[in-house]
Amino acid sequence: MRFLKLNRKTGIAINALAIISMLAATMIPVSAKKPALPETTHDGLVRLNDSKADAVYVAPGADLKGYEKIILLEPTIAFRKGWQRDINANRPMMDRLSASDLETIIERGKSLFLDEFTDVLEDKGYPVVHTTGEDVLIVRAQIIDLDITAPDPNNTAGLWGQVYAEGSGEATLVIELFDSVSGQILARGVDRKRDMGDSFSWRIPRSQSTNIRDARAAFSSWAKMLAKGLDRAKEEAK
Repeated sequence: MRFLKLNRKTGIAINALAIISMLAATMIPVSAKKPALPETTHDGLVRLNDSKADAVYVAPGADLKGYEKIILLEPTIAFRKGWQRDINANRPMMDRLSASDLETIIERGKSLFLDEFTDVLEDKGYPVVHTTGEDVLIVRAQIIDLDITAPDPNNTAGLWGQVYAEGSGEATLVIELFDSVSGQILARGVDRKRDMGDSFSWRIPRSQSTNIRDARAAFSSWAKMLAKGLDRAKEEAK
């Protein structure tokens, strides 16, 4: 899912598929050809072939129906290799991004992610807790290859010129679900998406505020899909 401004068959329980595939279905797919992916992972997860995500892997027999609470780990966020160089190549010297600016974006993204996921999950009846238990699911997310079209970490958009873009950009979401008692991984989903923004995005100059708005929307959408997937797992168990 995306910080914002991003221009750029098996005996496996269906419950895990419901959650991960729904998480990935909210974004608009990039048209680039997807690379071949393995059928099994190094840690024993098996790929599901009917997912809307780029890849979904689940543990054989994984069952998510009994989880009522969530431990939400702080996500990791990493930019696309060469992103800072490419952005700076088209910026005036005084507006180029420093290592400190990248850290600011990352820390802000982590905070927004935790805020949005916590608000949505708790609103949907899944309290975010800090203690393990039989009914507690650990959720760990990574945002990688983040490619923000017009970053504005210091809220200075407009001083050196405006940037208009069709959407926020691109990123890959990797989300993993674990049993909080045993530590066993239950599922992993990977999906590369492009955020197209709203229908008027070409008319709106991109800025810190639009980046934050898009980040909140993306994180909130993913969180709602997670909650809906957990609800579906419970319904299937009845």
